[in-house]
Amino acid sequence: MATPSILVATWANGLFNVAGKIVRQELADRSVRSLVADSHGGVLAIVGGHSLCRRSPDGKWTELAKSEFDLSCCVQVGNAIFIGTDDARILHVNPDGAQCLEGFDAVPGREKWYAGSAIIDGKRMGPPLGIRSITATSDGVLLANVHVGGIPRSTDSGLTWQPTIDIDTDVHQVCAHPTRPDFVIAAAAVGLCISRDAGKTWTIEQRGLHAPHCSAVAFGRHDMFVSASIDPFAAQGAVYRRSIDSNDPLHPLGRGMPQWTDGKVDTDCIATRDSMVAIIDRSGRLFVSYDDGASWSYPVDRLQVPSGLHIC
Repeated sequence: MATPSILVATWANGLFNVAGKIVRQELADRSVRSLVADSHGGVLAIVGGHSLCRRSPDGKWTELAKSEFDLSCCVQVGNAIFIGTDDARILHVNPDGAQCLEGFDAVPGREKWYAGSAIIDGKRMGPPLGIRSITATSDGVLLANVHVGGIPRSTDSGLTWQPTIDIDTDVHQVCAHPTRPDFVIAAAAVGLCISRDAGKTWTIEQRGLHAPHCSAVAFGRHDMFVSASIDPFAAQGAVYRRSIDSNDPLHPLGRGMPQWTDGKVDTDCIATRDSMVAIIDRSGRLFVSYDDGASWSYPVDRLQVPSGLHIC
């Protein structure tokens, strides 16, 4: 059986294809963001900040759409593709290109959204106001994570949107369960946010975390995974898990996974596929599990600063 490939997107140095201990680089010197599966067995990605591209299963890249906007994330729902931007727009890709969804511009409470960037020594640190992640439930409900603006929700393919979680929870990633349409989780500055009604309402979980500032989430086959750190710029972080249907506190991974990661595990930097789980921290250390996160190996060290992760 072939070794599964792990794709590591980076902010400035392309994409790294990791198969075991073999690492190959693609799209060198270009930014790559938001690696998500498409409906044809390939991967969608934002390349160079302005292009939506598709990577085929054999590694060939094709540009699907180009935009004047700074693109940040994407998701495919059926045959439709939606793209988030760094200035808090949602685009719909169609034969005429990528068109803005006017309904998203009319979300109630939009005027209260604000940039989540900190100002340190007169310099802005962190990302601008924008769509940090976007997901869809298995029955097509769209959820867009605005940084900072909560998680607007659409049940009509993006025509209209309604706010859900409080803006000041400061959400960093939202993720819908692949087969259970009512189950959605989100990583936020206040903890792990959990919805069991497709994102309409949320509860916040902090039990077991060393700190509430959460940055990344993912669903495995049996567990949900979340990363946490003291603050956005912490030198250390940790990753936790909990059974999907349990109400127990979260607990650290252990069994080959160090207690502390080098910097936080950021948005889109936890990936799962079948029994495989991959995690990469801010320093580029990659950790892999082949048994649903029960044990971990450490195949690759010090890749570039990651912007996303995907298992093929």
